[in-house]
Amino acid sequence: MMFTLLLALLFTMGVQSCLNPVDCNEIYKSGFGQNGVYTIYPAGPTSPVQVFCDMSMEDGAYLGKWMVIQNRQDGSVNFFRKWDEYKRGFGSAAGEYWLGLETMHLLTKAGKYELRVDMEDFEGKKVYAQYSSFSVGSETEGYKLTVGTFKDGGAGDCLTVINGQKFTTIDKDQDLNEDNCAKMYYGAFWYGSCHYTNPNGIYAWGESTFGIGINWFTWKGHTYSLKTITMKIRPVTEQK
Repeated sequence: MMFTLLLALLFTMGVQSCLNPVDCNEIYKSGFGQNGVYTIYPAGPTSPVQVFCDMSMEDGAYLGKWMVIQNRQDGSVNFFRKWDEYKRGFGSAAGEYWLGLETMHLLTKAGKYELRVDMEDFEGKKVYAQYSSFSVGSETEGYKLTVGTFKDGGAGDCLTVINGQKFTTIDKDQDLNEDNCAKMYYGAFWYGSCHYTNPNGIYAWGESTFGIGINWFTWKGHTYSLKTITMKIRPVTEQK
C-alpha cells in the first residue's frame, strides 16, 4: 500500500513538473528541444511567465537549456522605465524583453544558475562573457546582484566590479554615485558609480555619446552601442 502511494506521489510530481516547468531546463526534460517561446511557472501554476529558451548547438557541443532573461536586438522596446516595470518585466519574449527582477529572484532563490551574456557589434563580430553563478536578491535587499567566477569569451569582464550591487532605476536610486546613474545614462541596471556596462541603455546603432547606449566597456568602450546583447541563465548542474 505504501509503495503504491509512493509511486502515485512520484508520478504526480513528474506530471506537475511537465505541466508547470520552472525554467527551460525542465522544458527540455519534458521533450521540447527547439529554440522558441515557452511558458514557465517560477511562482506556481497561477503565475505563468513567457520566456525564450535557447536550446542551440555550438561547434557540435550542446549548449541548450539557456533561459533568456534580457534581450536587445533592434530598439523596438523602450527600456528607459521605472522600478515597478523592471520588477515585473516587460516586452515580448519573441523579441526584446526584460524578464523581471522578481522572477529572477524567485528562480535564483530556488536553484543555482550560471549566467552567459552574448553580444554582437554592427560589423557582425560575436563575443560573450560567462559567470559560474548568478543570483538576484529579494526586493527588500534591493534585488542585489551576485555573480561568480568569470570566463572570457572575448568580451571581457564588466560584471565582477558590480558584484553585490543593488538595482537602480530612474525612480529608485541605489547606486554608488551621488547622482542617479539611470537618469544620467538613460537606462536601469546594477550600477556602481556609474557603469562598465549599460545593457538596458538607449539603442543607438553603433557610435554613441559617452555612456549613452548599450555599452560593454571591456570590449567596445563607452562610445559604442552594441547591435545585440542577450543575458541568459541555466542550472549549473545541467551544463552538458
